[in-house]
Amino acid sequence: MPKINVYLPDDLAEAVKDAGVPVSAICQRALEQAVRRVTAIREAVLVDLDDEEPVGALAHFTPRTRTVLKLAVDQARQDGAPRLGTEHLLGAMLAEGTNLALHVLRAMDIDPERVARELDRQRPAPREAPPEDSDPRRFDGPAANALEMTVTEATSLGHNYVGCEHLLLGLAAEPDGVAGQVLRALGADARLARRAVTAALAGYVHLRAQGQQAAQSQPGTQGQPGAQGGQPQSATPAGVQQALAVVVRKEIEPLNQRIARLEEHLNLSSTQD
Repeated sequence: MPKINVYLPDDLAEAVKDAGVPVSAICQRALEQAVRRVTAIREAVLVDLDDEEPVGALAHFTPRTRTVLKLAVDQARQDGAPRLGTEHLLGAMLAEGTNLALHVLRAMDIDPERVARELDRQRPAPREAPPEDSDPRRFDGPAANALEMTVTEATSLGHNYVGCEHLLLGLAAEPDGVAGQVLRALGADARLARRAVTAALAGYVHLRAQGQQAAQSQPGTQGQPGAQGGQPQSATPAGVQQALAVVVRKEIEPLNQRIARLEEHLNLSSTQD
């Protein structure tokens, strides 16, 4: 039976040994499930993106995420691409313009416009005549893997929906596609992006709770549309962005300090040589 090496962080490897976890059986089952999900995504055809209540693979995708997928199909078609790639997914997420993933990027001091410029620089040149078997409604290999990671990220966070913030994490974690290369080069590696998304979601929940309390304390707001749930009425988009930026920066600051100390140490070491 062929062997596949699985690399773990030191602390996790020690914990697995101490717990006596059956690594082979667990990995085999997890890989089987991942292969099924990726295969299903690769074979999926994006035809029901306009449905109000989609079924199948898109059943848990939010309306904004489905809009991004629709825009990605349009971009892939315009590029004459044989399949929809990660560059189309990231480009569509930037073009949609209102999703939480863009707030997360800004809070990480990554300008979405800069991401767009870098993406355009690395995007493959449009094809004049696409291959006969091309279908921009289907995902290529890296895009299918990114979507599988997107669903996994949503599940690991305990969410019953798949939003653009999860798509950002999937794209950042996927190793081979153009989108992941662009995001990581600009500082949005998978670990840092995950911490930023978690902090942004926590901050948004806090803002929403504050908005609900403010609405309930004002006379005549009970029962009004939008007073319960959704974006708080008392918070403007700029206010939400500013608050999310504060929360995210506070969360990722310890990691930034560690990186700065490591860079300083490396610089000192290089000057001594």
